[in-house]
Amino acid sequence: MKKKYVVVIFFIIIFMVGVFYTKSKNSSLINQSKKLETEKEIYSSNIIENVNYNAKDSKGNEYIINAIQGEIDINNSDVIYLTNVVAYINLKNSDNIKITSKYGKYNITNYDTIFSKNVIVTYLDNKINGGYLDFSIQRNTMIISKDVVYTNVENILKADVMEVDITTKDSKIFMHHKNKKVNVKSIN
Repeated sequence: MKKKYVVVIFFIIIFMVGVFYTKSKNSSLINQSKKLETEKEIYSSNIIENVNYNAKDSKGNEYIINAIQGEIDINNSDVIYLTNVVAYINLKNSDNIKITSKYGKYNITNYDTIFSKNVIVTYLDNKINGGYLDFSIQRNTMIISKDVVYTNVENILKADVMEVDITTKDSKIFMHHKNKKVNVKSIN
């Protein structure tokens, strides 16, 4: 008879330990879930819809950038990552430049922008396609790379890199490897 009580008490103790363990584990999971939800809310609060920045430099040039969505860099609040980007560079003594791309990285302090994926630059009758564009007002340059294709009414040009001085429109066009040549084809 005493053995039965010992066995019953033993099973009751195991049952109670199991209940407390399960309760403790469920409480821990609930706390982890709440923590993840809080982190998700904090992270998603960095998303901005319909982004628009407008800046003017000391020379009177205007730089306008629009995007469907932007996300502020958690480590550097001066940087915003953009999606579906359209930028306009309105130069004071020149014609305007339009840039579109799938993605962008914009610095709101110095206005420098990296455009990437499906980059298209249009200027008068000129069009430049590429995979990557580093635009810098400070350096006064646009450096387009990755499968660069330049077209105008007379020519189609293919190269690895094209550097353009924003003010003078002077350009350097080259390949990464010396044994490869820039490909130029006349349309006419």
